[in-house]
Amino acid sequence: MPPASKRVRSFDPARTRAAVLTQYRHVRAAVGELTPEQLAEPTRLGAWTVRELVAHLSLVLGSVARNLELPEPARQELTLDAYPAATSTVAGAVDTSARSTAAEADAEELFARAADRVEEALAGVPDERIVPTRFGAMRLPDFLVTRVVELVVHTDDLNDAIGPAVPMDGKALAITTRFLADVLALKAPGGAVEVRVPPYAVVQCVEGPRHTRGTPPNVVETDPLTWLRLATGRTDWAAELGAAKVSASGERADLTELLPLLG
Repeated sequence: MPPASKRVRSFDPARTRAAVLTQYRHVRAAVGELTPEQLAEPTRLGAWTVRELVAHLSLVLGSVARNLELPEPARQELTLDAYPAATSTVAGAVDTSARSTAAEADAEELFARAADRVEEALAGVPDERIVPTRFGAMRLPDFLVTRVVELVVHTDDLNDAIGPAVPMDGKALAITTRFLADVLALKAPGGAVEVRVPPYAVVQCVEGPRHTRGTPPNVVETDPLTWLRLATGRTDWAAELGAAKVSASGERADLTELLPLLG
């Protein structure tokens, strides 16, 4: 039985770097094949078309190089535990940046430039490096976890808009699944409900009676892609329960009021 999480777990820095680089290469290959018609397709992200989504991905990826070019802060200011709450403060700025960037530059060229810069920027940079970000200074491995999450979530958005054209790196999906599971356990600490997202994550959450052996009385289980869609508000609990993409047993196994975890 896993312990109730009190913080976001630590992620292996080498695996995180590899996940960032592998997933962006998958996205880059797909972006390079997009037609003008596909770039104009709507997405599930409000008024964004695929063009705005690609522009946002370029900014997500480009932030690695941009932030590493800035002077190193004296100390860490933000941990992974605090990152989810910080993101909710910048939704308007993110939308404005994506729209203006998409209007000013060719999406494919923009993403290619960002992709080229990230490999150069990461070469030889130690894991101990502190990186300035819009939310506060972070350790480089923690910042790269946030980039993995962004890449995976938006790769799924891209596939939803244009069809399943972009492969999902297993390491990147594992990191994202585990991070979002830990965020749930942080948001609703306790041991009354066990949430399983095989093969990547199991956490306990929600206050209430805690079991000590055998099958827990309150169990939620789903697959990684459904989990990240629930956690980020791409879908809702009732819809996925009705579609049998989520199984929930026990009187406390309803996560409706806890989702989404990220806006």
